[in-house]
Amino acid sequence: MDRSDQRVGTGPRRAQDIFAATLNLLAVQGYSGLTMESVAARSGVNKTTLYRWWPSKDALLAAALADADLLSFDIPDTGTLRGDLREIAAGIHRLLTDTATAPIAGAVLAAAPARPELTAIGRAFFAGRLERERPLFERAVQRGELPPSADPAAIMDALAGAIWFRTLLRGEPATPGYLDTVVDLVLPGTAQGSA
Repeated sequence: MDRSDQRVGTGPRRAQDIFAATLNLLAVQGYSGLTMESVAARSGVNKTTLYRWWPSKDALLAAALADADLLSFDIPDTGTLRGDLREIAAGIHRLLTDTATAPIAGAVLAAAPARPELTAIGRAFFAGRLERERPLFERAVQRGELPPSADPAAIMDALAGAIWFRTLLRGEPATPGYLDTVVDLVLPGTAQGSA
């Protein structure tokens, strides 16, 4: 009897195994090769368990991207906006270059232009990340480092976009010095708030 569907919290007991299998298969086989059947086989759970929690591979992939331990990192609280952004930059860089996570980012980036469903998954993923990062910006406003009108999404787009572009599209290293430079380029614009 498959006990993997025992409910704990907001997902099956083996959710992290399922998410790891999903992301691994995405990295190895690409979006078109990712199936509910292959995730069930790789994770060792019944396909019915997957469908009980996620009605489609898109729903499963969205959950895996949002909630997999593999893709998570702590939101820093260094005491300064610059320090927090620098830590976030280092976290983004790790996700894009670590051997366990870099293929996932590459697979999503490669498949997204031709697949509207992946665009929606990506939108949800980054919206979820921004919600987790929001306290960082609220603290910066309270400390007087950001105006209340500052746009956290624009700040993160500028910061993360530079790192994604350099790492995945240009294929160049994002050294610690480069990450410092990007943060220092973004910071002056944060004082302007949102236009």
